[in-house]
Amino acid sequence: MSRAEELWERLVRAALRRERFGMGTIGQPVGGIAGYVPSSLANNRDIDAILRAADEIQDEDPNVSRILCEHAYSLAQNLDPNSEGRGVLQFKTGLMSVIKQKLAKREVGTIDRSQDVARLQEFYKLYREKNNVDKLREEEMKLRELGVFSGNLGELERKTVKRKKVFGTLRVLGMVLEQLTEEIPVELKRVIDSDAAMTEDLIAYNIIPLDASTITNAIVSFPEVRASVSAIKYFRGLPKLPGDFSIPDTRSADLLDFLHYVFGFQKDNVSNQREHIVLLLANEQSRLGIPEGPEPKLDEAAVQKVFLKSLENYIKWCNYLCIQPVWSNLEAVSKEKKLLFVSLYFLIWGEAANMRFLPECLCYIFHHMVREMDEILRQQIAQPANSCCYENGVSFLDQVITPLYEVIAAEATNNDNGRAPHSSWRNYDDFNEYFWSLHCFELSWPWRKSSSFFQKPKPRSKNPLKSGGGKRQGKTSFVEHRTFFHLYHSFHRLWIFLVMMFQGLTIIAFNDGKLNSKTLREVLSLGPTYVVMKFIESVLDVIMMYGAYSTTRRLAVSRIFLRFVWFSVASVFISFLYVKALEEESKQNSNSVVFRLYLIVIGIYAGIQFFISFLMRIPACHHLINQCDRWSLIRFIKWMRQEHYYVGLGMYERTTDFFKYMVFWLIILSGKFAFAYFFQIKPLVKPTRTVVNMDPIQYSWHDFVSKNNHNALTVASLWAPVIAMYLLDIYIFYTILSAVWGFLLGARDRLGEIRSLDAVQKLFEEFPVAFMKTLHPVSKFTWNYLLLILKVVEKNKYDAARFSPFWNEIIKNLREEDYLTNFEMELLFMPKNTGSLPLVQWPLFLLASKIFLAKDIAAESRDSQDELWERISRDDSMKYAVQECYHTLRFILTEILEAEGRIWVEMIYEGIESSIEKKSIHVDFQLNKLQLVISRVTALLGILNQAEKPEHEKGAIQAVQDLYDVVRHDVLTINMREHYEQWNNISKARTEGRLFANLKWPRDPELKAQIRRLHSLLTIKDSASNIPKNLEARRRLEFFTNSLFMDMPPARPVHEMLSFSVFTPYYSEIVLYSMNELLKKNEDGISILFYLQKIYPDEWKNFLARIGRDENAAETELYDSPSDILELRFWASYRGQTLARTVRGMMYYRKALMLQTYLERENAGDTESALSRMESTDTQGFELSPEARARADLKFTYVVTCQIYGKQKEEQKPEAADIALLMQRNEALRVAFIDVVETLKDGRVHTEYYSKLVKADINGKDKEIYAIKLPGNPKLGEGKPENQNHAIVFTRGNAIQTIDMNQDNYFEEALKVRNLLEEFHHDHGIRPPTILGVREHVFTGSVSSLASFMSNQESSFVTLGQRVLSNPLKVRMHYGHPDVFDRVFHITRGGISKASRIINISEDIYAGFNSTLRQGNITHHEYIQVGKGRDVGLNQIALFEGKVAGGNGEQVLSRDVYRLGQLFDFFRMMSFYFTTVGYYFCTMLTVLTIYIFLYGRAYLALSGVGETMQVRAKIMDNTALEAALNTQFLFQIGIFTAVPMILGFILEQGFLRAVVSFITMQLQLCTVFFTFSLGTKTHYFGRTILHGGAGYQATGRGFVVRHIKFSENYRLYSRSHFVKGLEVVLLLVVYLAYGYNDGGALSYILLTVSSWFMALSWLFAPYLFNPSGFEWQKIVEDFRDWTNWLLYRGGIGVKGEESWEAWWDEELAHIRTMRGRILETILSLRFFLFQYGVVYKLQVQGTDTSLTVYGLSWIVLAVLILLFKVFTFSQKISVNFQLLLRFIQGLSFLVVIAGLAAAVVITKLSISDIFACILAFVPTGWGILLIAAAWKPLVKKLGLWKSIRSIARLYDAGMGMLIFVPIAFLSWFPFISTFQTRLMFNQAFSRGLEISLILAGNNPNNGI
Repeated sequence: MSRAEELWERLVRAALRRERFGMGTIGQPVGGIAGYVPSSLANNRDIDAILRAADEIQDEDPNVSRILCEHAYSLAQNLDPNSEGRGVLQFKTGLMSVIKQKLAKREVGTIDRSQDVARLQEFYKLYREKNNVDKLREEEMKLRELGVFSGNLGELERKTVKRKKVFGTLRVLGMVLEQLTEEIPVELKRVIDSDAAMTEDLIAYNIIPLDASTITNAIVSFPEVRASVSAIKYFRGLPKLPGDFSIPDTRSADLLDFLHYVFGFQKDNVSNQREHIVLLLANEQSRLGIPEGPEPKLDEAAVQKVFLKSLENYIKWCNYLCIQPVWSNLEAVSKEKKLLFVSLYFLIWGEAANMRFLPECLCYIFHHMVREMDEILRQQIAQPANSCCYENGVSFLDQVITPLYEVIAAEATNNDNGRAPHSSWRNYDDFNEYFWSLHCFELSWPWRKSSSFFQKPKPRSKNPLKSGGGKRQGKTSFVEHRTFFHLYHSFHRLWIFLVMMFQGLTIIAFNDGKLNSKTLREVLSLGPTYVVMKFIESVLDVIMMYGAYSTTRRLAVSRIFLRFVWFSVASVFISFLYVKALEEESKQNSNSVVFRLYLIVIGIYAGIQFFISFLMRIPACHHLINQCDRWSLIRFIKWMRQEHYYVGLGMYERTTDFFKYMVFWLIILSGKFAFAYFFQIKPLVKPTRTVVNMDPIQYSWHDFVSKNNHNALTVASLWAPVIAMYLLDIYIFYTILSAVWGFLLGARDRLGEIRSLDAVQKLFEEFPVAFMKTLHPVSKFTWNYLLLILKVVEKNKYDAARFSPFWNEIIKNLREEDYLTNFEMELLFMPKNTGSLPLVQWPLFLLASKIFLAKDIAAESRDSQDELWERISRDDSMKYAVQECYHTLRFILTEILEAEGRIWVEMIYEGIESSIEKKSIHVDFQLNKLQLVISRVTALLGILNQAEKPEHEKGAIQAVQDLYDVVRHDVLTINMREHYEQWNNISKARTEGRLFANLKWPRDPELKAQIRRLHSLLTIKDSASNIPKNLEARRRLEFFTNSLFMDMPPARPVHEMLSFSVFTPYYSEIVLYSMNELLKKNEDGISILFYLQKIYPDEWKNFLARIGRDENAAETELYDSPSDILELRFWASYRGQTLARTVRGMMYYRKALMLQTYLERENAGDTESALSRMESTDTQGFELSPEARARADLKFTYVVTCQIYGKQKEEQKPEAADIALLMQRNEALRVAFIDVVETLKDGRVHTEYYSKLVKADINGKDKEIYAIKLPGNPKLGEGKPENQNHAIVFTRGNAIQTIDMNQDNYFEEALKVRNLLEEFHHDHGIRPPTILGVREHVFTGSVSSLASFMSNQESSFVTLGQRVLSNPLKVRMHYGHPDVFDRVFHITRGGISKASRIINISEDIYAGFNSTLRQGNITHHEYIQVGKGRDVGLNQIALFEGKVAGGNGEQVLSRDVYRLGQLFDFFRMMSFYFTTVGYYFCTMLTVLTIYIFLYGRAYLALSGVGETMQVRAKIMDNTALEAALNTQFLFQIGIFTAVPMILGFILEQGFLRAVVSFITMQLQLCTVFFTFSLGTKTHYFGRTILHGGAGYQATGRGFVVRHIKFSENYRLYSRSHFVKGLEVVLLLVVYLAYGYNDGGALSYILLTVSSWFMALSWLFAPYLFNPSGFEWQKIVEDFRDWTNWLLYRGGIGVKGEESWEAWWDEELAHIRTMRGRILETILSLRFFLFQYGVVYKLQVQGTDTSLTVYGLSWIVLAVLILLFKVFTFSQKISVNFQLLLRFIQGLSFLVVIAGLAAAVVITKLSISDIFACILAFVPTGWGILLIAAAWKPLVKKLGLWKSIRSIARLYDAGMGMLIFVPIAFLSWFPFISTFQTRLMFNQAFSRGLEISLILAGNNPNNGI
């Protein structure tokens, strides 16, 4: 019973704990009903405020709380009497239950509600008195007057919060009183009005309180903000606003009020853009200088810059369309008018919703609205604009945006959720590109809705065999047809170049390398090849535009057909000329006229092409050619050569940059073609000639195609793998050179110079200077002043004093993150260096134990003084430690001693200095007795460190006396005669006992700090060379200190820096782990908390120490404290991939800016006072400084766009409570979300969508800032970009950093953000940067070996790879986050991602494409890094790689890739191709090359050609042919693709550590993982281009130590890996069985080892990398689960995870179109080769090669299928039939066995023939299955689908067993499981991880 009692007690305790701390089942604090007011209650802000006030005063007066709740209920009832709105009924019910609870708790007696008003009035007065309202404001004002940087900041913060809360409650009480009664006493009414005036700063605002007066927010007092607000005020030329137009009393009317009235913009949109424009202007002004005077004015230059930046795209649009902008002369436009234009543009943009993806459409709207506004400006009184008027009023949204939205939404609906072909519906790009031609003006203004542009498509046909749609409007400019031909179409120049080079090299090789006239004539055949390939391109141009001819510009269509005609004629003419030239040459006495003509034509054409191509690359020539555009011929040639789009104009680079990447590619191409010639083409020349000239060969099968064609198929099987290799090996050469180049660039940038703690310690004294130079520079005036007046030591001390607060804050943050112990933090802290000591004091971790080493050296030394000092000085840290002890001891003793005591100290030090001068220190002092001095000093300091008490004072006096005695009698041997009198007085005082009688106890903080420090110096005997011990803390400090020496722009002061936002999209991922999630155990008994404790044991101990818990205490003690529970949840969440971790990291930016602002107080004029005011480095309470906070808010905004936060709140999901908690803990955090408001109107549900921004209020609840109505559901395209787009209006600043919710940031990196932003103004090429690439650190690498592989692969790409893409290649794009965008550039050009359904599935990279096409410039910077989480389990990784590969497949079809491929110069185009879609194509080609090679081998083996050839080669002694037939499959690609990773390791870890890391990875089977990954990329990339079906994969970001079931792995990898792996195995077995190999087994192994490795990796990697993958118990469970899944029939609503049938249907879903069915059929035909080849190899058929044999094999197959149907037939009709069925099945089985036995005995059929038949029929059956699946609708009509499904189930069962049996066999051996665990988690083992504990579990039930 004791066990049961104990469990019961635990259960009760847990329940009580929830009750006591108000914790719900999910570990969330249970809140009141406030905060859950439905959006559909239009007045919900008032209701929300009333309910919050009710919560606030519940404890003070429950009766008044009840009154407020009842009033809130009555408001809700009035707003929605029938509870028709979504969530209203639930809200009212909940509120009524709250009221009932309050009534139940009342005192006995009935409630007299007539007294409610009186009670409320009385409570109002009492509440004011209780909170001393009159004094509250006065006290706060006094504290503010004491100074922004005073020590009272904490008190000021508390007073401000209290005042806000009190006045907030008073405001609600007053509002309710006024609503309940009009009869309020006059005096009370006056007080209520007075209090209301005091609550103005409680009005919701985002950053600047523009609609409210405030004294708490220092931002409004900044001159640049005041100047900006003043600049947008109403100016004289504007028409007057009508009297009924309301403006808040707290501000005057401005430009935005005028636009609000005229165009009917939404109120919150106007408020949002008002703040946005003020911030843009203020930040631009601050860079030019802070305006001075009582009424600061904005500089004209600031307005001009904002104007040009904001309207640059509009100006370019007007220029492109050759139309006049809305101003005739820009210079004549006044400052006020410019601001009016900017305001109008941003108001349009702010309310444009999904139309923000159509930047040129916004230009069109702006253009017409300004013209309309110009008409209104001529009037005296403002009038509403006609374009926005309708019968109910004025609305820009309804009249301008909604019509556009409706047609886009209709097209989006017609895409069938991404399943429809891209060519059948218009996406965002199609709509936007309509505005790239003058045809757009046909839409008129207001909109002409009868235009074809607004035509909505008819719904699509549901017939699966029909792929067409209904009637619709055509596409614009480009059609995304699903075909591989896009690769040729977009990158035709590359393919033409490769084909021509191959042709040329082959011609030279077949001419034996001789360059004579014959070779030259043959090489000139390249001319026809070129024009024919250009003709193919022009044909593709014609075909690919099908679907857009009706809507595309006539000029563009004309160009396509002109090029088609031109290349048709050219290809015929040049081919004709060449053929004629060859015929002429064959005739005798010919004069070669035609040949000369051919040469002239080719020469002229090639010369013109080369001349134009080369000249267009040089900027000066480019400008010159642009000026020649007035000549129609030049214009025509340019137009014919390259289509002109609105985007992609001027896609050239600086000449030096061009030459850099040209040289890069010339090196690659020279290596590639040399390799191709000598190792690929030349060795095959002789064998090819031999095969071609060989006598007719006897085939072992019935041959159709090889008679009289010189053995063409054999030649093809020899050359095909070589050609495939030729096409892909250029990527290998690129990989190698880019790795070497990237390595050299990294070394030049000084990456990896500090890669160990030893380096940190050695270079530490250089850090302050480096830090001051780049991260915290002083003005030039201050710098020059310092150099003049300060000595070197003082200068170093000044730098150290400025550096120490930053360094200490970094260390403090590392401690708060639990990477350091308290002791390590103390050792790493740097003293302030503001005291009077004449030296720099360094952190203790540099000096620890150095005193004892120095003491030992001195005691043992027999050297002279100089030699002794030279020995000590060899170690700088030892020298500093000795100097510091010397000076600090003097300082301390002088401070605490008086009279004779102080004289004694001075005398001793004079003696020492005198001895040093005389170089007799070792004579005058007994250095071997130093230990005695140290022990006495240590004893003294130990006492002085304690609290001031009489006994401690006596102890201190005794300690000083002991010190005196030791120095006097044991150490000192100097001559005392020189100062005899002083020494005599001291001796006398000592004898009389008054020498140290009056000791001053240390009270000064600096003195106490020095005592503590010296005590530590003299007591720490252990070396601190390994401090910090935590590897993450080491890595971060090493990277940060290394970056100080890297090249970065110096930071500008905070007030001058560029402002920026951070932007994080969030959907429904984990925000903060709940206690349930942390303690929930998986099937192995492992909880997340237990796992984290084992993975991070040191951080767990540090966490316990931080919250004041003993590390040995029971865990349950933690759960008794709500604050500890919350801390624990945060600790765990900060180690996962959670939103909490991301928010904490990004808020470091604000913290860094506050610290930097706080420490930048001194200005250039106050340098002297700043030097004397050493307290300036005291950072205590910097986060509470109003000015520092305001400055940080002016420069930094963080918006998390939580798309469904509103829905989560309504459903009271834990995620909503956690997000609210994050807002509460981070005052600057803003959350944007889409609020769906449903109301019933006329019996129909009416849905409205709002984009909202909220922040935490003073009560910790949400406060709505803006609510902007949207035209409809914003999710028309991909979810993430739509989520970003709706919220981007709430971001601020010049730049925006995009951050995913699995990222992290570090305080020390945040200090460098100012430097990074300055890159926007640095020279990075011919154009300023528009995206700054930032380095990432993958923080999930330590979880497992897989995580480590992924981390290393990712790190290699995000560092070394992107380094080269940026410089020299100039093709870096945007690969996801954390890049920093030029915000204004991008928001005026379509945003920071693209959102069209499926085509933009990889939404991020399109921002890079768009930026590059619109003349942007993307750079990469590695002195700053951001953390990044990655997937850590194989299934997660595979899904992620599948998503990326699928996304690349979609990119192949996109217009962006096509345009970049067309418009880049040749070398930049190659860079772009091989680093985007070309990488995936080469990956696929790598796998296809193996297939081509093996199918070629299978052909040679099955046809008998291979054997014949080799026998003849032996007879003819042709070793070249033999070598060609037996060549190893070229070389392993993986070896070379690992080069970047190896060089990255060497650069950043050092050579030795790199070698160890690489060998460790090999031992952990990283090659298996990367080979498996190859298959993932190939499958998804190929399938996406063939069939589509790419989609967003939610891969999950948890910790993976869970065992994945066999069936789950089988479902995920069956079609992508297992089928393909088994096909390769089949080919290898066929080759083994029938291939002729004279070299025997060794030759076969060498030939096929790479293929076997790939096949086995694909088949078994998922189980090899599966935790507990070889545990017998798990294997048994897996088998049971797999068989259940396989045999479960399924039905309607059954998912693929539950039933094989449902899964099979899901696997076939991607085959939807007729084209897809045909392609799938063609690809499936390859499986019929096996049967055709093998049946002719059977012994039973002898030498017969007739078709009869093949026909008989099909009869046998049909019989086998019939038998299968007999054995699987189980239709339940009657018992008698069942008996008959069993009889027939038994008889059939006996007949088959008997028949086989008879055949073996009577005929030539052998046992091996039976196995060969299996080899023949299995692939045929699979081929039939694939074809049947492709034509599923047809097969269903024929009634054969059930039979096909039964066979398919059999195949899956067979494939599963083939994979399962080896795994089950290995599971018998326990050591295999142990080895696998070691293999998977070795990385964690090296950090002391007890993984065996994790996998065994910590389940208390184990013992039962």
